Amino acid sequence: MTGTNFDTLPETRRPQAGPPLPPLAISVIALSMISIMLPMLLAGGANYPSPFGPEEEIVGWFRMHTPSAILTALLQFAASVPLAIYAAAVWSRLNRLGVRAPGPAIGFAGGILASAAMAVSAAFTWALTRPEMLEHPELIRLLHDLAFFAGGPAYVVPFGLLVAGIAVPGLLARLLPRWLAIVGLVLAGIAMIATLVVAIPELAILLPIARFPSLAWIVACAFLLPRSRAAANRGAQSGVSTTEAARR
Repeated sequence: MTGTNFDTLPETRRPQAGPPLPPLAISVIALSMISIMLPMLLAGGANYPSPFGPEEEIVGWFRMHTPSAILTALLQFAASVPLAIYAAAVWSRLNRLGVRAPGPAIGFAGGILASAAMAVSAAFTWALTRPEMLEHPELIRLLHDLAFFAGGPAYVVPFGLLVAGIAVPGLLARLLPRWLAIVGLVLAGIAMIATLVVAIPELAILLPIARFPSLAWIVACAFLLPRSRAAANRGAQSGVSTTEAARR
């Protein structure tokens, strides 16, 4: 309907806000954390090998703990699905809230790229469990490096774009608490710096610093981002907190 003012349409005819954000965000963080902890428990406490460790340690872990590697791949792949849906739902929500700047589109692109990187990392990890691969140490090392790259820098950096795509309009349009938006910008900045991990392996410490707080951050946004522009305006005019506005 060309030239339609959606604010004047009956509630049943307005564009839908998309799926609720909290279940999606909680699914992403829950599956991501379980993909780390549960395989470790299954492996008797043996940590997933670092790509910077000795080749014998890496090869030995995958040969001894193949079920743990399969479980890791399964949970990582599962986590990539709600992440992609979350990115699309946030993009739709921000558009519904009247944000027309490129930020939401950038965030959507970042979320899709991060989801794809997680799925690719899961695919490489799954390939490491194939019996024919386990007979070739050089292939184990290669696939492990590729799994790390996809699940490390290739995931964290685009995830930073998703965070920035929410934090910038959240700050400028006052859709999020100021402190939360600023924290998001800091996390996005750390994620961007993590690009250097490709050339400087010592900076790999930035990956978990950006990854885990960012997962918690998108959960907070899922609860605090208003459902409609009217709710956000009412909250701002009456002094109601963003948390209460988000519930309306």
